Amino acid sequence: MKYKIFFLAITLLITTSTLPVTATASDFSREKIARMTAEEKKARLEEIKGRVEEIRDMDRSNLTRAERKELRREVRDLNKEARAIGRGGVYISLTGILLIILILILVL
Repeated sequence: MKYKIFFLAITLLITTSTLPVTATASDFSREKIARMTAEEKKARLEEIKGRVEEIRDMDRSNLTRAERKELRREVRDLNKEARAIGRGGVYISLTGILLIILILILVL
């Protein structure tokens, strides 16, 4: 009986616990990107490329550990933003392709 209560308590604890989510320092959002024109997106991507090249060419040997960590975090945020801006087109999963083929076979 005690084991049932113990496992019930553990199960309840696991299912109701949440991990703290911290906000990132990035200043981009999907709404902001959606409102950008094609020229603004292109200009922002060029800014991101310039900053990444600047970080890559930087002499990091004399930086402290915290500064190097901050640079890595900045590059990751820039990479996420570039991916969000550059997204476009239609992506079809393998399951979607199989379903389309099956429907075409059944119809034809």
